[in-house]
Amino acid sequence: MNGLIKLELTRALRNRKFLFFSVIYPSVLFLIIAGNADSTTKVPGSDLTLPTYMMVSMASFGALTAVLMGNSERIAKEREGGWVRQLRLTTLPGRGYVLAKTASAAVVSLPSVVIVFAVAAAVKDVTLDAWQWLALTGAIWAGSLVFAALGVAIGYLASGDAVRPITMITYFGLSMLGGLWMPTTTFPGWLQDIAKWLPTHAYAALGQAIEQSRAPHVQDLAVLVVSFVLFAGGAAWLYRKDTLKA
Repeated sequence: MNGLIKLELTRALRNRKFLFFSVIYPSVLFLIIAGNADSTTKVPGSDLTLPTYMMVSMASFGALTAVLMGNSERIAKEREGGWVRQLRLTTLPGRGYVLAKTASAAVVSLPSVVIVFAVAAAVKDVTLDAWQWLALTGAIWAGSLVFAALGVAIGYLASGDAVRPITMITYFGLSMLGGLWMPTTTFPGWLQDIAKWLPTHAYAALGQAIEQSRAPHVQDLAVLVVSFVLFAGGAAWLYRKDTLKA
């Protein structure tokens, strides 16, 4: 399995388009959204300034991009091209393939988180305690596993031709409605009620709680745990279904 992880990492690092969108793009969006914001005005309904608020949102967005976009399209194309079928003929267990995909995507997602943090600190003077920087990095990185599982599920659900539109709709829908591109406090009331139950909203809220030195809301933790169970369970079921077809 270690060999497969190394192969996946090599392929990901050679994909310049993927690296741009997963590593550089979130930092560029952060500068566009928070570039002209001052360091004193608070986001409505929050004790955070816009740069501090959007730093977590864009770091979460970058991790989401790496694990969701990377897993879903690659798995669907490898299934269609016969690569997954060839791997089943080796001693590699099915869970090893899924773990290799998840691990490689998680490794690529870490730089996107760190770069957003570095840009926010250097350009917008975002300052936090050392433990907060470490906790934010760990929470966002660990939370991305929820969306890695979703990416695996989509990869086994969709065909090679259909996977991109399905992934893009899911990707942009979760990002926008979950408040990763703009604070959900700017949404109409009915849309805020929907956003509170989306895993992307809970994902960013986890980091924002760390920034405010408070415990995360139980609802946000529950949404993330339930989402992971559903996505991972769906991915496992779809994997077994795909194995029976092969």
